[in-house]
Amino acid sequence: MNRRDFSKNLAGTALGAAALGARSLLGTEFPSAEGEAAGVPFKLSVMLWTVFRNLPFEDRLANVAEAGYKNVELVGEYKRWSENDFKKALAKKQELGLAFDVTAGLAHGVADPGARDALLADVRNELPIMERLECPAVIIMSGNVVPGMPRQQQHESCIEGLKRAAELVEGKKIAGKPIRLLLENIDPEENPKYYLQSVAGGFDVIKAVQHPQVQFLYDFFHEQISEGNLIEKLEKNIDIVGLVHIADVPGRHEPGTGEINYANIFRKLTELKYDRYVAMEFLPTSDPVGKLRAAREMVLSAGR
Repeated sequence: MNRRDFSKNLAGTALGAAALGARSLLGTEFPSAEGEAAGVPFKLSVMLWTVFRNLPFEDRLANVAEAGYKNVELVGEYKRWSENDFKKALAKKQELGLAFDVTAGLAHGVADPGARDALLADVRNELPIMERLECPAVIIMSGNVVPGMPRQQQHESCIEGLKRAAELVEGKKIAGKPIRLLLENIDPEENPKYYLQSVAGGFDVIKAVQHPQVQFLYDFFHEQISEGNLIEKLEKNIDIVGLVHIADVPGRHEPGTGEINYANIFRKLTELKYDRYVAMEFLPTSDPVGKLRAAREMVLSAGR
């Protein structure tokens, strides 16, 4: 499964400390994020569905580590794992010094009030697996528009569904980190039936939920297609952004191949002292390890 297919069907290191000085464009020193080069205030990750898809899971992790990353994001790759598969994957993760920072792939969304009980069951069932994987965050989708239902009712369902889901993780931690629920929008070209198509609506939902363990996943690829104006919305809502995803438009390829100025976005994230996760979710145009390294170098270069 990949996240594009999932959204359509839902509810229906040689690049080390020398690469970046310890000061941002503002001249302010920022502590390095855990496992990152000096001066990088946020954590870099790779959404695994986009790369190395024809390799065994352990080899995919090895290639991510070879590209210089310390974190990996999942989309339910473990759904059909045997006990031995879990043991091999976890052993490889530990050997490489990697962490799983988020997972996705729940079958139900929050925008349909009729699916709320099923969504809450999804979350309950996922939590023990997240505990085993030491993965402290899960992506929550809105799901598709419900035919005949007013948009305001679906908006309120998103709020109420996330509040109810937040009760399931209230005060709980995995690997010493608070469990987080991350709501995401999907652009109308990828899924014209999807309810939450812009970050503006998503930010409104998160602000209404008002829970520290419920945050927004700001995917720049989706929002560039939906509405654009990426940086201003980032600045105004940085306090409730829990994860950002990186891919260029068009094509969902690596930064620098399209119309998004990712150098400016990385500078802005540093300036805003964003200290959570930045995940590469692009389809490489050639050698995946090389393109992941280049994307990491772009992050480091943005603060030089």
